Amino acid sequence: MPHTKSAIKRLKQAEKRQKLNRRMLKLVKIQTKELAVSMKTGDPALIVPAMSATAKKLDQAAAKGYIHPNKAARLKSRAAKKLQAIQKAPASKA
Repeated sequence: MPHTKSAIKRLKQAEKRQKLNRRMLKLVKIQTKELAVSMKTGDPALIVPAMSATAKKLDQAAAKGYIHPNKAARLKSRAAKKLQAIQKAPASKA
């Protein structure tokens, strides 16, 4: 345990930040899982709203510094590619 006042304060701040970081990362993870589940259905009507919600959550996390902006961009790009593949699949079968 810290002994000085400044160390006690830094410990409290670190615990508070850790709690916020874990919460935000958990929300991002939940949102990306919801997107993955909606992609398994293959219905673009379900995927598009989930995609926009996921992109928004990733942008928020990147803006606040919870994740690196490049990671957010990479995850959004991969999701967009999967969405395009799903949208093209019915057109090629018909």
